[in-house]
Parts: sequence; structure tokens; C-alpha cells
Amino acid sequence: MADLNIRDNRPQGRFEAYQDGEAVGVIAYFALAATPSALVAVHTVVEEGHEGKGIAGTLVREFYAMAAREGVSVVPLCSYAAGWAQRHPDEAPEAPAETVSAAKEQLKASPRRW
Repeated sequence: MADLNIRDNRPQGRFEAYQDGEAVGVIAYFALAATPSALVAVHTVVEEGHEGKGIAGTLVREFYAMAAREGVSVVPLCSYAAGWAQRHPDEAPEAPAETVSAAKEQLKASPRRW
């Protein structure tokens, strides 16, 4: 796999992977408005023709690393991100239950966005 360029497009709620200038994957997410803050992964998508190359895993790993740098939790509501977190507990600390509940409530409040 060629090097990925990972970009955080926070205003659009997109954590994006590019390869040779082409968008190849994305995590759709939002920042939790409640305290404590968290980054909430809603969907992880890899573009057709790029599946099976480790792009989704790299995106999730980098998403957790970004959250760690910011000192916030990740709430993986996306099934792929949740599964990745279970397989990599050393890189993906579990968010507190109240943070997960707040993330689910915020998601429920604006379902059309996702």
C-alpha cells in the first residue's frame, strides 16, 4: 500500500484518507458537544477498489491517535471502528459509559445528518 495522507476536515465531520491525491477512505464523525468532550465515529467507508488494503484500519488508528493528542475519548458508534477498538485495546481506550450515552443522544438528535 502506498503512503496515505490523512486529513482532519473537522468542519465537515470527515477524517479523510488520500492516496496519490485521490480520496480513498473516510470516517464520518462529530465532536460531542457535552462535557467531557469526545470524538464520535459514525461511519467508516473505503472507496470501491481500495478495500482490503488496510485503509480503514489506518484511518481508525489515526483517529484514536488524534483524539489522544487532544486529550479526548473516542466513541466508536461505527461497527468497523468498534470492532477495531476491541481488537486493539492498547491503542483504543474505552470511553466512559456516560460519554457513550451522551454521544448516542446527540446522534439521535440529528439522525438526518448521518
